[in-house]
Amino acid sequence: MSSPSPSVISHVSIGTNDFESLRAFYVAVLPSVGAKILMEHPGAVAFGRQFPEFWIGVPHDGKPASIGNGFHIGFIADTKEQVHAFYDAAIAAGATCDGPPGPRPLYGEPYYGCFVRDPEGHKIEASFWDEELAAKLEGH
Repeated sequence: MSSPSPSVISHVSIGTNDFESLRAFYVAVLPSVGAKILMEHPGAVAFGRQFPEFWIGVPHDGKPASIGNGFHIGFIADTKEQVHAFYDAAIAAGATCDGPPGPRPLYGEPYYGCFVRDPEGHKIEASFWDEELAAKLEGH
């Protein structure tokens, strides 16, 4: 019997009003955190490291896509350098800054991340949890 997935989420999908442009944006950005295209259908594409966890696509109901207030997607970075690479790739591909790379003590001392808005306004993040720092803090 296989062990259950450590994740509680199967996948996340966001809608787009300009599929080809947003696809190009994520093709440029997500390799910085080790993700690539894993599945593709007309008007939809899925990215992930091993599984199709992050989808972009044209809404199935044919209505315009919209941005959710308070909604954002966080991508896991394995290092602080990946957080910076994600940020740099996103800005170069047309994102706007919503919080440059750096520590976020509000989320815990070991938390290091950045926030950007993709070209359609979706808030996305890359974050790194510094396990070494967390262990040191627990030891005090």
